[in-house]
Amino acid sequence: MTALDTPAPPRQAVRLRPPTGRIFVAVLRRDLMVTGRELWVILVQVGLTPLFMLFVFNTVLGSQGIVGHGFASLFLPGIIALAAFTTALQSVALPLVKEFGFTMEIEDRLMAPMPTGLVAIGKLVIATIRGLLAAILIYPLGALVVGSAPWRPVGLPLAFVTALLGAWVGGALGMSLATTLPVQRINVTFSVILTPIIWTGCIHYPWPRLSSLPWYQAVTALNPMTYVSEGVRGALLPAVPHIPAWVCLTVLTGVAVALTRLSVRCFCRRAIQ
Repeated sequence: MTALDTPAPPRQAVRLRPPTGRIFVAVLRRDLMVTGRELWVILVQVGLTPLFMLFVFNTVLGSQGIVGHGFASLFLPGIIALAAFTTALQSVALPLVKEFGFTMEIEDRLMAPMPTGLVAIGKLVIATIRGLLAAILIYPLGALVVGSAPWRPVGLPLAFVTALLGAWVGGALGMSLATTLPVQRINVTFSVILTPIIWTGCIHYPWPRLSSLPWYQAVTALNPMTYVSEGVRGALLPAVPHIPAWVCLTVLTGVAVALTRLSVRCFCRRAIQ
Protein backbone atom coordinates (compact mmCIF):
# COMPACT_ATOMS: atom_id res chain seq x y z
CA MET A 1 0.00 0.00 0.00
CA THR A 2 1.56 3.29 -1.07
CA ALA A 3 1.10 6.79 0.34
CA LEU A 4 -1.12 7.64 -2.61
CA ASP A 5 -3.51 4.92 -1.56
CA THR A 6 -3.83 6.29 2.02
CA PRO A 7 -7.17 8.13 2.36
CA ALA A 8 -6.80 11.81 3.27
CA PRO A 9 -8.45 12.88 6.54
CA PRO A 10 -11.70 14.78 6.06
CA ARG A 11 -11.31 18.55 6.04
CA GLN A 12 -13.01 20.37 8.85
CA ALA A 13 -15.15 23.30 7.87
CA VAL A 14 -13.42 26.54 8.81
CA ARG A 15 -15.83 29.12 10.20
CA LEU A 16 -14.63 32.60 9.31
CA ARG A 17 -15.28 35.35 11.82
CA PRO A 18 -17.43 38.14 10.38
CA PRO A 19 -15.71 41.48 9.93
CA THR A 20 -15.60 43.86 12.87
CA GLY A 21 -17.72 46.45 11.12
CA ARG A 22 -20.50 43.94 10.57
CA ILE A 23 -20.46 42.94 14.25
CA PHE A 24 -20.50 46.61 15.30
CA VAL A 25 -23.54 47.30 13.10
CA ALA A 26 -25.32 44.22 14.47
CA VAL A 27 -24.76 45.39 18.06
CA LEU A 28 -26.03 48.87 17.17
CA ARG A 29 -29.10 47.38 15.49
CA ARG A 30 -29.89 45.37 18.61
CA ASP A 31 -29.57 48.48 20.83
CA LEU A 32 -31.73 50.51 18.44
CA MET A 33 -34.46 47.89 18.69
CA VAL A 34 -34.31 48.16 22.48
CA THR A 35 -34.49 51.96 22.18
CA GLY A 36 -37.58 51.67 20.00
CA ARG A 37 -39.29 49.45 22.58
CA GLU A 38 -38.42 51.95 25.34
CA LEU A 39 -39.74 54.98 23.47
CA TRP A 40 -42.39 55.71 26.09
CA VAL A 41 -39.71 55.56 28.80
CA ILE A 42 -37.69 58.14 26.89
CA LEU A 43 -40.75 60.35 26.59
CA VAL A 44 -41.29 60.28 30.35
CA GLN A 45 -37.58 60.61 31.07
CA VAL A 46 -37.03 63.64 28.88
CA GLY A 47 -40.44 65.24 29.06
CA LEU A 48 -41.24 65.77 32.70
CA THR A 49 -38.56 68.17 33.90
CA PRO A 50 -38.30 70.39 30.77
CA LEU A 51 -42.07 70.59 30.29
CA PHE A 52 -42.66 71.45 33.95
CA MET A 53 -39.98 74.14 33.67
CA LEU A 54 -41.72 75.56 30.61
CA PHE A 55 -45.11 75.46 32.32
CA VAL A 56 -43.89 77.19 35.48
CA PHE A 57 -41.76 79.85 33.77
CA ASN A 58 -44.22 80.62 31.00
CA THR A 59 -47.73 79.92 32.29
CA VAL A 60 -47.40 80.39 36.06
CA LEU A 61 -44.85 83.21 36.19
CA GLY A 62 -46.12 84.74 32.93
CA SER A 63 -49.69 84.97 34.23
CA GLN A 64 -48.38 86.86 37.26
CA GLY A 65 -46.40 89.27 35.13
CA ILE A 66 -43.07 88.13 36.63
CA VAL A 67 -41.68 87.19 33.20
CA GLY A 68 -42.51 88.71 29.83
CA HIS A 69 -44.59 87.01 27.16
CA GLY A 70 -41.56 86.61 24.88
CA PHE A 71 -39.66 84.59 27.46
CA ALA A 72 -41.09 81.29 26.25
CA SER A 73 -39.56 81.71 22.78
CA LEU A 74 -36.23 82.48 24.44
CA PHE A 75 -36.51 79.56 26.81
CA LEU A 76 -37.64 76.80 24.44
CA PRO A 77 -34.32 76.52 22.52
CA GLY A 78 -32.55 76.10 25.85
CA ILE A 79 -34.99 73.35 26.81
CA ILE A 80 -34.29 71.55 23.52
CA ALA A 81 -30.56 71.73 24.21
CA LEU A 82 -31.09 70.53 27.77
CA ALA A 83 -33.09 67.52 26.58
CA ALA A 84 -30.36 66.49 24.10
CA PHE A 85 -27.52 66.86 26.61
CA THR A 86 -29.03 65.33 29.75
CA THR A 87 -30.87 62.49 27.99
CA ALA A 88 -27.65 61.32 26.36
CA LEU A 89 -25.80 61.64 29.66
CA GLN A 90 -28.35 59.62 31.60
CA SER A 91 -28.83 57.07 28.80
CA VAL A 92 -25.23 55.93 29.04
CA ALA A 93 -24.34 56.67 32.66
CA LEU A 94 -27.15 54.98 34.56
CA PRO A 95 -27.12 51.68 32.58
CA LEU A 96 -23.32 51.52 32.83
CA VAL A 97 -23.46 51.82 36.61
CA LYS A 98 -25.73 48.78 36.64
CA GLU A 99 -23.75 46.82 34.04
CA PHE A 100 -20.46 47.38 35.83
CA GLY A 101 -22.10 46.73 39.21
CA PHE A 102 -22.82 43.45 40.94
CA THR A 103 -24.73 42.01 37.97
CA MET A 104 -21.74 42.43 35.60
CA GLU A 105 -24.04 42.45 32.59
CA ILE A 106 -21.29 44.17 30.66
CA GLU A 107 -19.45 40.85 30.33
CA ASP A 108 -21.90 39.65 27.67
CA ARG A 109 -21.17 42.73 25.56
CA LEU A 110 -17.41 42.50 26.11
CA MET A 111 -17.42 38.93 24.78
CA ALA A 112 -18.44 40.22 21.35
CA PRO A 113 -15.56 39.66 18.87
CA MET A 114 -14.63 43.31 18.48
CA PRO A 115 -12.28 45.72 20.29
CA THR A 116 -13.39 46.98 23.69
CA GLY A 117 -13.08 50.55 22.47
CA LEU A 118 -15.74 49.89 19.83
CA VAL A 119 -18.11 48.65 22.54
CA ALA A 120 -17.69 52.04 24.22
CA ILE A 121 -18.19 53.91 20.93
CA GLY A 122 -21.35 51.91 20.28
CA LYS A 123 -22.78 53.00 23.62
CA LEU A 124 -21.94 56.63 22.81
CA VAL A 125 -23.69 56.33 19.45
CA ILE A 126 -26.86 54.95 21.05
CA ALA A 127 -26.79 57.63 23.76
CA THR A 128 -26.42 60.32 21.10
CA ILE A 129 -29.37 58.93 19.13
CA ARG A 130 -31.47 58.96 22.28
CA GLY A 131 -30.43 62.56 22.99
CA LEU A 132 -31.34 63.64 19.47
CA LEU A 133 -34.67 61.82 19.72
CA ALA A 134 -35.37 63.64 22.98
CA ALA A 135 -34.56 67.02 21.40
CA ILE A 136 -36.82 66.30 18.43
CA LEU A 137 -39.69 65.19 20.68
CA ILE A 138 -39.42 68.07 23.14
CA TYR A 139 -39.74 70.67 20.36
CA PRO A 140 -43.45 70.06 19.52
CA LEU A 141 -44.30 69.12 23.11
CA GLY A 142 -42.83 72.40 24.34
CA ALA A 143 -44.74 74.29 21.65
CA LEU A 144 -47.96 72.72 22.93
CA VAL A 145 -47.20 73.84 26.48
CA VAL A 146 -46.32 77.45 25.67
CA GLY A 147 -48.71 77.79 22.72
CA SER A 148 -46.08 78.73 20.14
CA ALA A 149 -42.49 77.99 19.14
CA PRO A 150 -39.81 79.73 17.10
CA TRP A 151 -39.91 78.23 13.61
CA ARG A 152 -37.07 78.91 11.17
CA PRO A 153 -36.57 76.08 8.64
CA VAL A 154 -33.26 77.57 7.43
CA GLY A 155 -31.80 77.22 10.90
CA LEU A 156 -32.93 73.63 11.51
CA PRO A 157 -29.75 71.99 10.09
CA LEU A 158 -27.57 74.11 12.39
CA ALA A 159 -29.83 73.33 15.35
CA PHE A 160 -29.62 69.61 14.48
CA VAL A 161 -25.82 69.62 14.27
CA THR A 162 -25.53 71.55 17.53
CA ALA A 163 -27.90 69.15 19.31
CA LEU A 164 -25.95 66.22 17.83
CA LEU A 165 -22.65 67.51 19.24
CA GLY A 166 -24.31 68.37 22.54
CA ALA A 167 -25.76 64.88 22.85
CA TRP A 168 -22.38 63.32 22.06
CA VAL A 169 -20.67 65.50 24.70
CA GLY A 170 -23.36 64.58 27.23
CA GLY A 171 -22.96 60.87 26.49
CA ALA A 172 -19.16 61.02 26.73
CA LEU A 173 -19.40 62.91 30.02
CA GLY A 174 -21.84 60.34 31.39
CA MET A 175 -19.57 57.45 30.39
CA SER A 176 -16.55 59.13 31.97
CA LEU A 177 -18.44 59.58 35.24
CA ALA A 178 -19.95 56.10 35.30
CA THR A 179 -16.64 54.35 34.63
CA THR A 180 -14.56 56.48 36.99
CA LEU A 181 -16.60 57.11 40.12
CA PRO A 182 -17.50 54.55 42.78
CA VAL A 183 -20.97 53.09 42.42
CA GLN A 184 -21.91 54.15 45.95
CA ARG A 185 -21.31 57.83 45.15
CA ILE A 186 -22.77 58.01 41.66
CA ASN A 187 -26.13 59.49 42.71
CA VAL A 188 -24.52 62.21 44.81
CA THR A 189 -22.05 62.96 42.05
CA PHE A 190 -24.82 63.32 39.48
CA SER A 191 -26.56 65.88 41.66
CA VAL A 192 -23.32 67.78 42.25
CA ILE A 193 -22.41 67.84 38.55
CA LEU A 194 -25.81 68.09 36.84
CA THR A 195 -27.10 71.00 38.91
CA PRO A 196 -24.38 73.50 37.90
CA ILE A 197 -24.49 72.20 34.31
CA ILE A 198 -28.20 73.05 34.10
CA TRP A 199 -28.15 76.40 35.92
CA THR A 200 -24.97 77.76 34.34
CA GLY A 201 -25.74 76.45 30.85
CA CYS A 202 -27.55 79.56 29.52
CA ILE A 203 -30.79 77.61 29.19
CA HIS A 204 -32.90 80.49 30.48
CA TYR A 205 -31.03 83.47 29.03
CA PRO A 206 -28.68 84.42 26.17
CA TRP A 207 -25.02 84.48 27.07
CA PRO A 208 -24.24 88.04 25.77
CA ARG A 209 -26.84 89.52 28.16
CA LEU A 210 -24.71 88.41 31.10
CA SER A 211 -22.29 91.25 30.40
CA SER A 212 -23.57 93.01 33.53
CA LEU A 213 -22.28 90.02 35.56
CA PRO A 214 -18.83 89.40 34.04
CA TRP A 215 -17.76 86.87 36.68
CA TYR A 216 -20.88 84.77 36.07
CA GLN A 217 -20.46 85.16 32.32
CA ALA A 218 -16.95 83.74 32.66
CA VAL A 219 -18.30 80.79 34.70
CA THR A 220 -20.95 79.98 32.10
CA ALA A 221 -18.33 80.11 29.34
CA LEU A 222 -16.63 77.09 30.97
CA ASN A 223 -19.80 74.99 30.69
CA PRO A 224 -20.21 73.07 27.38
CA MET A 225 -23.97 73.20 27.90
CA THR A 226 -23.75 76.96 27.21
CA TYR A 227 -22.61 76.35 23.65
CA VAL A 228 -25.39 73.84 23.02
CA SER A 229 -28.03 76.30 24.25
CA GLU A 230 -26.52 79.21 22.36
CA GLY A 231 -26.12 77.19 19.18
CA VAL A 232 -29.75 76.06 19.14
CA ARG A 233 -31.00 79.50 20.16
CA GLY A 234 -28.96 81.25 17.48
CA ALA A 235 -30.23 78.82 14.84
CA LEU A 236 -33.91 79.36 15.74
CA LEU A 237 -33.76 83.00 16.90
CA PRO A 238 -30.98 84.77 14.98
CA ALA A 239 -32.27 88.21 16.04
CA VAL A 240 -31.55 87.44 19.70
CA PRO A 241 -27.94 88.22 20.76
CA HIS A 242 -26.03 84.93 20.97
CA ILE A 243 -22.59 83.38 20.68
CA PRO A 244 -21.62 82.98 16.98
CA ALA A 245 -22.42 79.56 15.56
CA TRP A 246 -18.83 78.86 14.50
CA VAL A 247 -17.65 79.40 18.08
CA CYS A 248 -20.30 77.02 19.42
CA LEU A 249 -19.47 74.30 16.88
CA THR A 250 -15.71 74.67 17.36
CA VAL A 251 -15.91 74.45 21.14
CA LEU A 252 -18.34 71.53 21.08
CA THR A 253 -16.21 69.63 18.56
CA GLY A 254 -13.09 70.10 20.67
CA VAL A 255 -14.86 69.05 23.87
CA ALA A 256 -16.41 66.05 22.09
CA VAL A 257 -13.01 64.83 20.87
CA ALA A 258 -11.38 65.27 24.29
CA LEU A 259 -14.23 63.63 26.21
CA THR A 260 -14.47 60.76 23.71
CA ARG A 261 -10.82 59.87 24.22
CA LEU A 262 -11.20 60.15 27.99
CA SER A 263 -14.43 58.15 28.21
CA VAL A 264 -13.20 55.33 25.94
CA ARG A 265 -9.98 55.06 27.93
CA CYS A 266 -11.91 54.96 31.23
CA PHE A 267 -14.33 52.37 29.80
CA CYS A 268 -11.50 50.09 28.63
CA ARG A 269 -9.69 50.38 31.95
CA ARG A 270 -12.85 49.57 33.90
CA ALA A 271 -13.64 46.64 31.60
CA ILE A 272 -10.20 45.12 32.15
CA GLN A 273 -10.62 45.41 35.92
